[in-house]
Amino acid sequence: MPVWESITSSSPVEILKNIVDVLLVWFVFYKLITIVKGTKAVQLLKGIFVILIANILTRYLGLDTLNWMMEQVLTYGFLVVIIIFQPELRRALEQLGRGRLFARSAMQEEEERDRLIEAFNKSVSYMAKRRIGALISIERETGLSEYIETGIQMNSNVTSELLINIFIPNTPLHDGAVILQKNRIAAAGCYLPLSENPFISKELGTRHRAALGISEVTDAITIIVSEETGAVSITANGDINRNLSMEEFEKQLRKVWFGGEEQVTSTSFWKRGKRNDG
Repeated sequence: MPVWESITSSSPVEILKNIVDVLLVWFVFYKLITIVKGTKAVQLLKGIFVILIANILTRYLGLDTLNWMMEQVLTYGFLVVIIIFQPELRRALEQLGRGRLFARSAMQEEEERDRLIEAFNKSVSYMAKRRIGALISIERETGLSEYIETGIQMNSNVTSELLINIFIPNTPLHDGAVILQKNRIAAAGCYLPLSENPFISKELGTRHRAALGISEVTDAITIIVSEETGAVSITANGDINRNLSMEEFEKQLRKVWFGGEEQVTSTSFWKRGKRNDG
């Protein structure tokens, strides 16, 4: 019976079952891909894909000896995979037993957020105590590529040690801003646009004006550590929250970065006694 006649002759219940079956298979494969993403298993999957393509080509071209070799690799390759990835398979089965296999991606995302917040908390605390000036912008929906191009390309993981080292005085990357893109340090020593708001207090220096400037033209979040006072500030959406304690800093950063619609609480520009030049 032709496929179309088979489909049209099927009952609505059977059609629905087939759709659900396909969706479930797609969901399982999607979750498996998210689980192995970023692990050494990705390279293994690429290798298996290459072997499958080679097997098809050798069969099609009539290369019998090479095709036999590909067949042997595929036949015994799965046993090799089980041996090599025994620890990963054991952890996956343990997570399946705990009902956590398909929740892993959400857990990984939460763990990554906590890691980033901790890295910023440690580095900002260190620099604030020693009055090391810092300017860090975090890309959100609006791209910052034009500003990234003005700095030194890095494409590095975010760590507190690296952030501190970048802003150590008298080092090549000390001046300018660090820009984060997709949770990675995209570049350092970047130039940000200065705010042209005429109502900004004269006490705000270049770092704070640059942080406000980038927040006025993009939705980026920017962290400032004052070189003069060690004060910590955050800008977002054209607003600035200044002189934050470390507890307030962590809370505000988590809110504006991962808190959805909640925004940073603005602080009046002209109600601070000392000059804070960033």
